Amino acid sequence: MENTLAALQQAVGGYIETVTFCVDAAIVCNEEGRLRGLPYNCDFLDISFVGPILVVGIDGDEMCSLDDGDAALILHMLGRAAP
Repeated sequence: MENTLAALQQAVGGYIETVTFCVDAAIVCNEEGRLRGLPYNCDFLDISFVGPILVVGIDGDEMCSLDDGDAALILHMLGRAAP
């Protein structure tokens, strides 16, 4: 996916909010998800997320892909199987 604001907004269905959970990774979600009544997605680190989320890497000031090992670990933490 393109690393643009428009692409991120399209992926989560609206304005984005980022939740940084470690130095090099964050979750991107819909900022208005609760207000819009989006369906429950998951709990991660005691935060409940609604609607679509993206888990992204952080490289300096840019978002980037996670490497396969990090992606698998986060999927495991989310209680989801790797594709």
